[in-house]
Amino acid sequence: MSVPNPSPDVTVEIDGHIATVEIHRPPHNFFDVALIRALATAYHALDDEPDVRAIVLASEGRSFCAGAQLGGPPAADDAPADEPPARRTGSGHLYQEAVRLLEAETPVVAAVQGAAIGGGLGLALSADFRVAAPEARFAANFARLGFHHGFGLTVTLPALVGQQKALDMLYTGRRVKGEEAIAIGLCDALAPIEELRDAAREMAAGIAGSAPLAVRAIRRTMRRGLADRVRIATDHELVEQDWLRETNDFREGVRATAERRTPDFTGT
Repeated sequence: MSVPNPSPDVTVEIDGHIATVEIHRPPHNFFDVALIRALATAYHALDDEPDVRAIVLASEGRSFCAGAQLGGPPAADDAPADEPPARRTGSGHLYQEAVRLLEAETPVVAAVQGAAIGGGLGLALSADFRVAAPEARFAANFARLGFHHGFGLTVTLPALVGQQKALDMLYTGRRVKGEEAIAIGLCDALAPIEELRDAAREMAAGIAGSAPLAVRAIRRTMRRGLADRVRIATDHELVEQDWLRETNDFREGVRATAERRTPDFTGT
């Protein structure tokens, strides 16, 4: 039993009832439309493998995913912090592929070893569960760029941490480390970084030990309408991103990030 690798940057390995889908863009695994499409393609192919009952989503390198690389150079290797701006067309295609992730049927456990920033946070939250290392950092840093969040975080973030904590993360863009992440429900388990993959596989094995038809049925019930809600949310997120992209604050946020300084926002 095997599923072809959907791209050079995404590999699929099947071991018993568990598939590991791994991103290979180290050190920070910045994504673009093609990468999210490849992940969604892998998920849907695994849905058609009757012996696969759970997926571990992992990535190679220091960061789980430090955001989107839809235009411009990625952040420096020692500063995985931000999601670079994207044109509306690129974002629109990206969010279509993000919805495909949510439409897949096999439960997913994400192994988060480092930064999950901006759209990388959105990717982590698309999974059913997150096992994180204490070194993991979660951040919805869009407002620090003078921008609006995307990737359906409007729906997925408050569903996990509640409205108030979601607003805190979205308004401030602050980073949430592993210990706090588990305290607020942003991740489900902590494991030392050297044991992270094993811990994620153990969680996936717990899912795989249940009746697979029942698990999929329960998942469909519990996630009913989620993909549709995210699709509606991303349509609105794109509208807000469009006008904010033209503001002085957005330009200042991007400049300040590139220069590694505190932004001086003016509200214009």
